[in-house]
Amino acid sequence: MQQHPSPLVGRQGEVEDVAEALRTTGQATGHATGQASGHATGHTSGRATGAEARTLLVTGGAGTGKTAVVEQARQLVVQEGVKVLRLDWESGEGPADGTAALTDAVCGVLAKVHDGRLPARVAAVRRVQARAAGPGGEVALLSTLGEVLADAAREVPFALILDNAERMPARTASALGLLLRTFRPAGVPVVMAGRPMSPGHVAGAQLPAAADRVLGLPPLSSADVGELVERRLGRPVQPDLVTAVLASLGPLAGSPAAVLSVLASLEERGGLLELDGQVCLTVPEGGLRLRADAAELGRLCWPDASPDAGTVGAAAVLAGLVGQAEVRLEDLHRVKSPDGPLQAAGRTVDTLVEDRVVTVGQDGRIAFAVPALAAALRTLPARDEVRSLHATITKLVTDRLGATAAGTRRPRLAGHVAAAGAMIDDGLAVPLLLAAAGSSVRFNQDWAVRSYHSVLRRLPPHDPRTPGVLHESAGLSLRHSDHIGVLALGEPLLARLDVDRGDRRDRDGLEWVTRAWALSALHEHRSPYDGAADPRYRAALQRVPAAEVLAAVGGRYGIGPSVPMASRPGSAAPEPGSDTGSGSGFGFGSGSGSGPVPSPAEVRLLAAAVGSGAEFERARRGVPGDLGEAALDRLRNAAAYGDLAGALEAVLGERYVVAGESTAVRYHSMVRDYLTGDWDSALSCARRIETRGRSGRTAGVGQLPRALAAEIQLMRGELGRAREWLDLIPDSVGHPLVARARLGVRYWSGQVDKALAGKASADEALEAARHDVRRARGSGLLAGLDRVLLRMLSITVRGDSPEATRRTLAELEALYEETASPMTYEAVLVARGMVHGDADSALAAYRLVQRRVDLPLSVDCCQCLTDVGDDPQPWLDEATRSGHVLGMGRPVRSLLGAAARRRNVSIPRRRAARAGLSDREVRLIGMVSDGSTNRQIAARLACSEKTVEQRLSRLFQRTGCRSRVELAAAWLDGSLARQGLVPGH
Repeated sequence: MQQHPSPLVGRQGEVEDVAEALRTTGQATGHATGQASGHATGHTSGRATGAEARTLLVTGGAGTGKTAVVEQARQLVVQEGVKVLRLDWESGEGPADGTAALTDAVCGVLAKVHDGRLPARVAAVRRVQARAAGPGGEVALLSTLGEVLADAAREVPFALILDNAERMPARTASALGLLLRTFRPAGVPVVMAGRPMSPGHVAGAQLPAAADRVLGLPPLSSADVGELVERRLGRPVQPDLVTAVLASLGPLAGSPAAVLSVLASLEERGGLLELDGQVCLTVPEGGLRLRADAAELGRLCWPDASPDAGTVGAAAVLAGLVGQAEVRLEDLHRVKSPDGPLQAAGRTVDTLVEDRVVTVGQDGRIAFAVPALAAALRTLPARDEVRSLHATITKLVTDRLGATAAGTRRPRLAGHVAAAGAMIDDGLAVPLLLAAAGSSVRFNQDWAVRSYHSVLRRLPPHDPRTPGVLHESAGLSLRHSDHIGVLALGEPLLARLDVDRGDRRDRDGLEWVTRAWALSALHEHRSPYDGAADPRYRAALQRVPAAEVLAAVGGRYGIGPSVPMASRPGSAAPEPGSDTGSGSGFGFGSGSGSGPVPSPAEVRLLAAAVGSGAEFERARRGVPGDLGEAALDRLRNAAAYGDLAGALEAVLGERYVVAGESTAVRYHSMVRDYLTGDWDSALSCARRIETRGRSGRTAGVGQLPRALAAEIQLMRGELGRAREWLDLIPDSVGHPLVARARLGVRYWSGQVDKALAGKASADEALEAARHDVRRARGSGLLAGLDRVLLRMLSITVRGDSPEATRRTLAELEALYEETASPMTYEAVLVARGMVHGDADSALAAYRLVQRRVDLPLSVDCCQCLTDVGDDPQPWLDEATRSGHVLGMGRPVRSLLGAAARRRNVSIPRRRAARAGLSDREVRLIGMVSDGSTNRQIAARLACSEKTVEQRLSRLFQRTGCRSRVELAAAWLDGSLARQGLVPGH
């Protein structure tokens, strides 16, 4: 890791300020400390100026790093030879007399000054202390304390530091404030640290008034928090991790201690994973919490006080209450008994609101200001009263309105019913939950889905209402792309299928729900045919042939193993738009059967898109209506990458809900970013998919995102990371995208490793690729094989293997005759340009690829045209530009270099002036725009002012600005972004 001059992030300037104050030892303040009577007249002027000894108060919220800043500054000046002593007021505190406690602390300081005069100084102090009970005695004692400290500092110059000032008893703080304001010891700088205190607090009034300067520590910026996280973990982190940490902390987002507490909690829980060179989050973003230590939680989250165990316990009960359901103040105060549990909870809320731990919205909703605090409190030992409170809140309303009316008028009660569990009987819970679901479906889909799920946990499988609830819940979830919600219906669906003996309408509804479940499983890259899958689901699918065929489509899109697609007779299922109501008397009338569940004909088309042209044409004719050539091309393009969401979008059109966060939707975004050249975003998608699949949620781990990530890292020359991605893919996976990445990694690993270099390693890679091609053909996976064959062809051409080249080209042309796919036609044109030097074919391929938008293949076309075109230089220039955009590494650069040498043209040098600004340069411009001086910038960047001047000079050259003012103006008005100099804009 980069070595930093300070272990603190974002506090370099503050550390230097404190260090500067500590360095002023031995410099007089100009106060007359010799005469007690003179001080007693109220001499409050004479603040330290210039290089005189200073009194500095460092203040900031909990966990902002006050102690760390003071300690870092102390270490810094101690290395320079400055003596720094601590005023240990806590160990020397006198409970009855604040001046006595301060006297003991000063004597402790004097004991650390080894100049042989300790006995005389302590004796002088004790003599005055013995007479302090009389009039003016306290003033005389404080004057003496100032004198002896000044005398000791003249012999051995030192500075004083004092921490936790907010905890100082009132009388001790008053005495210290008077000492520093009126009897300040000459030549002794004093640095105090503490939280901001309320105006009524004595220390809050005395100590700031006694300070020459109050240095407030602001919260860390988002960029500083990101730097702190990376430095703490010692490795680069996925940006989502920093975003999740900030979101979990609310008002504590800029607190270093709070950030470190969340990271420590993640490490304890195993919630971090290093993947693709970055640390990623493997827990749900809303599940981050502080360390579940009561003392630490109290120190960080109670701004003005340290709570006792009872307060923390009460907060834990409230956290458990609001974590399961929406709670409002009216829920806690609507009770007759003043000593009831809800009234006690209401008093707890009042206290926590005063402590700024809990907030109450305009609608009365209760929430914790810091979500990570609430999550940590919920991990403390469970309290039985939480379930009782949920039940009490529910019964207060149902006793007054009845179950159905309560659910209709108070749908949020469904959360309380679910949390109360068996404390509320089914006879009351079921009608309330059904009414709440029907009422909330219009404005809060999440509430409705949770209500339906709660009903299903209470209804027996044979209940006539169960099919209707299953049907309505699945339809509601699908309309909002909530595939996790549909998968949560698996257990009650299995139980109902096991006992199903109902009428045809019930049967139709259950079949539709089963098909919806199979579709959602594919969206989350989970296959019922995986070895680890529950065999009960495979058995259930066998009872619903249409759902079985839909689940089998996954194998053709890289989701689970490849299984036969043949459907048994009698597999007809209701088409989209048909009435699949349950007939159970619910009267929902949702029409959810017309949602994004493909019909059997559409399922056959999805499957045929990866196969032969004849199969695809037959399936296309079986789909009612005309999809259009553009949609069919999009379908086949998506099938080549195993992009299920893209394929569904092409087939279903407006019926497909593109929104949502399913694994298939994320992979769809990854494929789009790969083709358009935003490879950083594509890799970020791959990491999110991987960590989501490992987080213990319903989502599965996709193999094709791993293969595409390996392909990107291969093209960037990161062979080690490419191999890491491929190592995650089982050998049994034979999808063409996986075969393509495997071929590239095997070949280029041999080129890099001299021990493997040579014709043998290339032949081995090609032979393994041919095996993968045969395996994919045997599984009916033809879409995407063209890119595998094209890569094989490029290797044989470079390896001067005419026979292998002819064989591979013939196989590629045969594949095109079999599939008639536009993508395969592009590959054939590029291949003819490579093998036969056919510039017209290569140019035609380039134009087709440009229209389809495939930047990686466009680079291949340009490289080919560099070799065979009449004028190679423009094509080499474009290939080089595109390669820079993609960040392509050695595999591409070596091909372009070889082509340039063959045609005797030069590779264009990248113009640094047009390259994007680095993060460090962007941060520097931001500080200039904020009006920071070179000195302030140097302190924050931990470098010298001369270095800042040099960096600014380079920025002026790169941006064309002539001054700091012009640079700030170009930043603020967006000129730099419009020039393409600012990354991400």
